[in-house]
Amino acid sequence: MPNRDIAAALGLLTRLPVPVDFDHAQTRGAQAAWAWPLAGALVGGLAALVGVVAAAFGTPAPIAAALALATQVVITGAMHEDGLADTADGLWGGFDRVRRLEIMKDSHIGAYGTIALVLSLILRWAALSVVFTSGHPLLALIAAGGLSRAMMCAMMAALPNARGAGLAQSVGRPDQRTTFLALGLGGALVLFTTGWAVIPLALWTTLAAIGLAMIAKTKIGGQTGDILGATQQLTEIAALITLATLAA
Repeated sequence: MPNRDIAAALGLLTRLPVPVDFDHAQTRGAQAAWAWPLAGALVGGLAALVGVVAAAFGTPAPIAAALALATQVVITGAMHEDGLADTADGLWGGFDRVRRLEIMKDSHIGAYGTIALVLSLILRWAALSVVFTSGHPLLALIAAGGLSRAMMCAMMAALPNARGAGLAQSVGRPDQRTTFLALGLGGALVLFTTGWAVIPLALWTTLAAIGLAMIAKTKIGGQTGDILGATQQLTEIAALITLATLAA
């Protein structure tokens, strides 16, 4: 079962050609979310390797960081970025709960979504540039990737589904055991890769997730798949900025 849960997590959160037992994935639903941090760590690790190889051939740190960031986007199919854009458009573009959810479901991107995407890419690129300069991008991206996906599981468990339909609703909500396992796994990845940096990383990513949770609860009454994507983006930004600050 653990192997099939990991495959289900990779099939859901990435575009990697992983064979998935769809019957198992549908049966397990959100209870397979404990494996999301492993999927995130793999995405971060692969992205870092691309940047490290580029840097080994003399590529400047800012460009190596951009290549790593682009690799993340390709591997995930930009699903988290899409969630961030839809969240920004919906939460700030509508005047009531129904309209906000309608906007979030719309595939078109508005001003708020565009600004959120641009800021996300700039902040992650700037932080990664510092991390690449410090010489430890592999560990940093594994830590940020794993912890940010653990926060997605926590968000899904903490808030009810706001829409009653869609991907987040079909997957269900993780139980307490699954959530604690995901958070424990995410924390372990951070501890083993960054040591005592786990403390500030846990603090700032938790604050970012709580802030988004409070806004989502107030504006739409819970979480959606877009909110989960935004959770990943905001907590990864918080993690990378923390790591860059510690490395500077």
